[in-house]
Amino acid sequence: MSDAAAAGGKVLVDASNVAHATEGGEARLQNIHLVQEKLREEGFEPLVVADAALRHQIDDKQKYEKLIDDGLVHQAPAGTDADYFILSFARELEARILTNDRFRDRAAEFADVRDRIIRFMIVGGEVVLEHRNKRRK
Repeated sequence: MSDAAAAGGKVLVDASNVAHATEGGEARLQNIHLVQEKLREEGFEPLVVADAALRHQIDDKQKYEKLIDDGLVHQAPAGTDADYFILSFARELEARILTNDRFRDRAAEFADVRDRIIRFMIVGGEVVLEHRNKRRK
């Protein structure tokens, strides 16, 4: 990974994982907005990628659909494995991934990408990012 990518660069946002990151079970569009804002503050360029199911789960379907229509949310094709799509896209772009997903079923195939994961928490409307050079064993 280049120094530019390490210092900032593109970050794929696992929108489904982020939307479901707060208590209560409902997928929240606000979580995606909060994470994008935090990444921009940290000097990253967020690219939001969601699985096809999120459009049926999100709390504000109308605003979410507009984000897709405007090209601000990229939706993995229906019937595809969204994890594979996100990991492949991250590899191609040499991007990091913001997610709390462990991608255990893809560990061997995408070991290089898994080392670029940024973990996060959303507490009281605030996003906290965990930057790590290597994943934990």
